[in-house]
Amino acid sequence: MKAKELRELMRLRLRLGPGIDLGPGKADLLEGILETGSISAAGRRMRMSYKRAWQLVDELNGLFDAPLVAASPGGGGGGGASLTKRGRDVLARYRRMHAACVAAIAVDLRFLHAPRSSSAG
Repeated sequence: MKAKELRELMRLRLRLGPGIDLGPGKADLLEGILETGSISAAGRRMRMSYKRAWQLVDELNGLFDAPLVAASPGGGGGGGASLTKRGRDVLARYRRMHAACVAAIAVDLRFLHAPRSSSAG
């Protein structure tokens, strides 16, 4: 089993407070904003509505002591969004924690997903 497959089998969700989670969806949205420079484009990549993407950005910006995403209004000048330094740091730490968790359980994940013979039992 390849490393990418292992990463996709394990989902890390961090409970930061009552009803406040940071998980793969929010991390993917942050990564999409980093890569596209746009909240709406990042949301589209995830098959997420524009409204939902903005709701998550507002939630993310309220979770920490400083905003994670900086957005400039659209219109004639275009607009766009980017991750703040705090946003890049949060995303990097989340990805690093996820990778560490996957590495810690990789042997067991491979065992659980090993092909089984039909006569096992």
